Amino acid sequence: MRNLKLEIEYDGSNYCGWQLQRRNKKKRSIQGVLEKTLRKVLREEIKLVGSGRTDAGVHAQAQAANFKTRSDITLVRLQRALNGLLPDDIKVSGIKEASSGFHSRFDAKSKVYRYTILNRPHSSVFLRNRVYFYPLPLKVKIMQEEAKGLKGRHNFKSFQASTKEEKDPVRVIKRIGVTRDKDLIYIDIEADGFLYNMVRNISGTLIEIGRGRFPRGSLKKILAGRNRRLAGPTLPAEGLCLVKVKY
Repeated sequence: MRNLKLEIEYDGSNYCGWQLQRRNKKKRSIQGVLEKTLRKVLREEIKLVGSGRTDAGVHAQAQAANFKTRSDITLVRLQRALNGLLPDDIKVSGIKEASSGFHSRFDAKSKVYRYTILNRPHSSVFLRNRVYFYPLPLKVKIMQEEAKGLKGRHNFKSFQASTKEEKDPVRVIKRIGVTRDKDLIYIDIEADGFLYNMVRNISGTLIEIGRGRFPRGSLKKILAGRNRRLAGPTLPAEGLCLVKVKY
């Protein structure tokens, strides 16, 4: 039995998210489309294990997933066959042989997410499904300074979705940065794990700081307060992308 690891890129605009909706099969998921395509190519039942879920509308530059198969198909032929059958908004960018015990979710050491903001007076036709458009001026330097306070091991209860509170809201942010490239502002976060909507809530809070609604020093106070109502809004899904899963 072979254990194969996939690297997948996708535009999440037309999907209910990564996870297969077993109770509502009419909803189209990334996992569902991939499993169906794998079954067609390999002619056997396939259970795909992803590194984690991405929500409806969220994109991935390098999602990781693995599955086990009895097929002896070459990796080159498998990748070519999959990409020939997959829709244009899902592609397999790489396939590797993994150890028999490899698990995409449990073996992940960290994940890197990027939230992208288009910050100029007018929106973009071409970027509308890839960025969050914010037309008012933002002070990126202050956003950069405030973001540093989130680095390290903390209780991120203030930044988790109030509708889906997890038992343990403690996570370790290994790296966080805010950069500007012309009209685009990037918020990059690497952590050992993420709470539901954590990146989108942090990004919404940083915007409130950048626009001056929240004063300097407020991010540390929000973090210490452990109350979702203290933080900024949840930004839309289209600006979020899973950049990399590290093992």
